[in-house]
Amino acid sequence: MYFFLSLHLLSLRLVSFSLNTLYKIPYFTNIAFSLFNIITFTSMLTNELQHTIDFKTKPLGALGYLEQLAHKIGMAQNTTSPQLLNPHMVVFAADHGIATAGVSAYPQEVTYQMVMNFLSGGAAINVFCKQNGIEIKIVDAGVNFDFPEDLALIDKKVRRSSRNMLEEAAMTSEEYLQALENGREVVREITNAGCNIIGFGEMGIGNTSASSLMMSQLFDLPIVSCIGRGTGLNDDQLHHKISILSAVIEKYPEVKTADDIARTFGGLEIAQMIGAIEEAFRQDMLIMVDGFIATVAVATAWKKNAEILNNCIFCHVSDENAHLQLIELLGQRALLNLNLRLGEGTGCALAYPIIQSAVNFLNEMSSFEDAHVSNKE
Repeated sequence: MYFFLSLHLLSLRLVSFSLNTLYKIPYFTNIAFSLFNIITFTSMLTNELQHTIDFKTKPLGALGYLEQLAHKIGMAQNTTSPQLLNPHMVVFAADHGIATAGVSAYPQEVTYQMVMNFLSGGAAINVFCKQNGIEIKIVDAGVNFDFPEDLALIDKKVRRSSRNMLEEAAMTSEEYLQALENGREVVREITNAGCNIIGFGEMGIGNTSASSLMMSQLFDLPIVSCIGRGTGLNDDQLHHKISILSAVIEKYPEVKTADDIARTFGGLEIAQMIGAIEEAFRQDMLIMVDGFIATVAVATAWKKNAEILNNCIFCHVSDENAHLQLIELLGQRALLNLNLRLGEGTGCALAYPIIQSAVNFLNEMSSFEDAHVSNKE
């Protein structure tokens, strides 16, 4: 069916070109024809996908949200027969200057220690990626440590740690732009390996604080409603975190645009994730979204281009306080709710089999006609 849809779209374009040439139709009119073609093709595809889903051998809607997921994947790939090719998980790691203010239950050196754990295959994300056939890449976006050169680590370090936001913005404009580009470069290299579905994880002591600040500013919310316990703060530590982040907010009253918010309040791994998400969308990839930090990165990219959500699959609701609120603000729903609060992309790796199931039923499940099964009257 997709072949015939493509032929129909091509014929519409040829008609548009012929009319434009023959009657010297102004350029803006030709643009209108192109928009009509796109809308027509999209409408045809969404209807064909829904018909295919509805006429599988099951009661109407019986596969629940899996049906909506299959439809979304088909639309993102512009086909009624989507495929998942060479899935990848990218974990961006960086340190945060704000961590020195005591906003995390763990010391900053845990960032580089966990990177070494990733590289040795000992972390949760390694286990789940191996289980589900997902290739994992680890990126040094700005860890406060000099790693040995012989490691299987992608070196995209912009600087050793972001700056302390209590004193100055997390990144300069140059550093932020370089971080965005570094993230894009990582995705371009993975795209060349034939990957069309990618997930992003993160590691960075202090990055829930950065994400809370970004969420607060992106959606004009009180900072206290965006703060959670992160890596496991007790009540006293949580009150301290609220106090510190409130002081940061007061220091930068004029920061408004999505990029300025990310540069001022974010982190190097978050900035690289934003660039990676934008590039993955440009490459027509499916984007698996992990927890709170990754969702903040998506929200930042969404503020710049709302269509990015068309390619995003929100894999789980984490146990971080504001994550569910953030997902709902984006008008989305998540596949899993397992009370995870680990990061690393673990929610993406756990949800991948469900995503695969959505594709498989769309491609392999019989229709009523194929199976010679009677449909309801």
